[in-house]
Amino acid sequence: MKTVKVEHYDAFTTIAGKGNPAGVILDAASYTTEEMQEIARQIGFSECAFILPSQRADLSLRYFTPGAEVNLCGHATVASIYALYNSMSPDEAPFHQSVETKAGIIDVGYSPDTKEISMTQSAAVFEPFSGSARHLLGTIGLHAEDLDTRYPIVYGSTGLWTLILPVKSLEACTRMVPDHSAFPSVLKERPNTSVHPLCTETFHPEATLHGRHFSAAITGRVEDPITGTACGVMGAYYITFMNPDMERCDILIEQGQEAGYDGLVHVWAEKDRGSTRVRIAGTAVRVTELTAEL
Repeated sequence: MKTVKVEHYDAFTTIAGKGNPAGVILDAASYTTEEMQEIARQIGFSECAFILPSQRADLSLRYFTPGAEVNLCGHATVASIYALYNSMSPDEAPFHQSVETKAGIIDVGYSPDTKEISMTQSAAVFEPFSGSARHLLGTIGLHAEDLDTRYPIVYGSTGLWTLILPVKSLEACTRMVPDHSAFPSVLKERPNTSVHPLCTETFHPEATLHGRHFSAAITGRVEDPITGTACGVMGAYYITFMNPDMERCDILIEQGQEAGYDGLVHVWAEKDRGSTRVRIAGTAVRVTELTAEL
């Protein structure tokens, strides 16, 4: 029996218990893929991140939900880099690092003034949703009148696919109850995709968009309280579909309030020669040390 130490960090907050929890394994080079999956299953967070050496970048990150490996995770990246820097003296912490992920090499930055970890994401890609909007809304307990028909329902990715579903109000967001077993049959183009409702009403006056994130059926999770990758998609969606004349944005996106969290994600999106580039940033806080047994 081998005991594995897992650092528990909450991302996109400075208050323990109010951010998105991630497990961070600082030195993961000795673990197999199967062992990483088992660690993530035991810890039970939406993602665990494993820090590994890389021959192509300064370091590598792999991300595991309790049920499967995923290519990229925003909140676990923020938590991992914050945990890594937290183990260094302030003079040692680099301002920029390249990080290898299965979604490609991303650039990670650190601002000593704001304590924010920032990360680039892949160029935004959108695909149409051709299924039934009524059935889709039904999978999260809503009705046709809750849909904000000003904007399209689309699949979007900046490294990890999610379905963007625009709804009219915060009140609709409070009524959402997901039925994950129904997701794959409705999401015919991408059955293993998460569902990410958003609205333009917000709890925080400084926030531009509000979101919730219902995890893909394959992950074994119900709701991800604060999602960095989906917030990146939201930033790209904001200037692609909600404000198509806008070339760039610098916005705050809130998430998690319905579940007792209070996350804020800083998102920049910019159109550049036919593509949309995205960068997100947020803070993190150490909560405790956990263990898994192999």
